[in-house]
Amino acid sequence: MLTPPWPDVIITCGRQAVAPAAEIRRRSAGLARAKTFAIHIQNPRVPFDWFDVVVAPEHDQISGPNVITGRGSINGITPERLAQAAEEFAPRYAALPRPLIGVIIGGANRVYQMDAPVVERLTAQLAALARDKGAGLAVTTSRRTGAENEAILRAGLADMAADIWDGTGANPYFGILALADNLLVTGDSVNMVSEAGTTGKPVQVIELAGGSAKFKRFHDSLRRDGITRAFTGELESWSYPPLTETARIADEIRTRMPDALRARLNPGSL
Repeated sequence: MLTPPWPDVIITCGRQAVAPAAEIRRRSAGLARAKTFAIHIQNPRVPFDWFDVVVAPEHDQISGPNVITGRGSINGITPERLAQAAEEFAPRYAALPRPLIGVIIGGANRVYQMDAPVVERLTAQLAALARDKGAGLAVTTSRRTGAENEAILRAGLADMAADIWDGTGANPYFGILALADNLLVTGDSVNMVSEAGTTGKPVQVIELAGGSAKFKRFHDSLRRDGITRAFTGELESWSYPPLTETARIADEIRTRMPDALRARLNPGSL
């Protein structure tokens, strides 16, 4: 049941949250103080003016006076979070040689496939980097990778300078982002590629079979602007301004808030 007191701000994501959030905003209107400022993340698939702000990725190709678009996905990665992760996981990867390659592997989803031949090829490429280039491998998989694919990976890298997270203990994902010299990321996840792009490190995308028009727009955009390159078995090195979309979007949302609300949230900001 939706009852007051109404919040100053409501932030929602996903279709199930659309109706409750819009109704809270509607009911809060007309009070002495400013109505609830409603922010929805992703395309709500209802009239956008049900919300004060809609935040969506550029590759969704939606627009409107209250729509803020961003590159890839918003996330909680900050330099401070990476520095903390680097300190926490440095002992885990201290014995691995440099360059340290962070390998972030997703798996099959609605539009991508990851089968044994793909994983076998990737494993052979990683082994060659470790054997021929003297690189260390910091590898993490996901639940979507699958037991069979993970077994191929472990068998192929068994004699290499590789650390493959087994799912126990603290997840080293942020530590890999913080400590690796190069990042290899499967292209099935906008989140993983976007988060890798916040580091400013070379990000090479491991291409999988399948895809969609949205994914193609996303990957084409990052490649065009020099943030990512395709992984074909060789390491590449380059630099680019790190993605800071979350901070940029947050700043834009603050400028759209009523002055009174912004002052309540950030006293002294006006």
